[in-house]
Amino acid sequence: MKGLVGLEVHGAGNLPARDPFLLVANHDSHLDTLVLLSLFPLGRLGRIRPVAAADYWLSSPLKRFAASACLNVLPVVRGARAGDDPLAPLSAALARGESLILFPEGTRGEPEVLERFKTGAARLALAHPEVPLVPVYLAGSGRSLPRGTALFVPLVVRVAIGEPLALSGTPREATARLEEAVRALGREVVPEAAGEAR
Repeated sequence: MKGLVGLEVHGAGNLPARDPFLLVANHDSHLDTLVLLSLFPLGRLGRIRPVAAADYWLSSPLKRFAASACLNVLPVVRGARAGDDPLAPLSAALARGESLILFPEGTRGEPEVLERFKTGAARLALAHPEVPLVPVYLAGSGRSLPRGTALFVPLVVRVAIGEPLALSGTPREATARLEEAVRALGREVVPEAAGEAR
């Protein structure tokens, strides 16, 4: 990954040295997962699981192979049935000592436009206050590999890693604080980015 794009990393010292942890980032491109995984030593990658939609990543044999063999994806079912807890598999992974990469926007958005966060990441953090929660902002990945295209452009991707957060309050309040922490990191690395959410 580091050979494909230029990585400019700010705040690398805020990355947790041990598992489990929650890494929460904005999401503009499939490159985001690869960039975030590349920040860790190879020996740790078996315990770091990007959380992604099962309906996308399990929809074809090639995607299933990439999700399982290459990315160690933890697939989650969107629109779970009434009574099902969509966060249960994530809580179980944390209990096993696995770390999670979460994209609270829920899907890839337009480059440098931060969408409103869904509450799942904050609810998971509130349920596991002992697990470090680290906000991250990625800039440039959506221009290197935009959504809906296979055309890769090797541009510099900037990554800003914030200090771990301790969330409290209601899920809605915690989500707002988490979103603002990611937005503030975006303003540090790309002042014109991370504007008002749509």
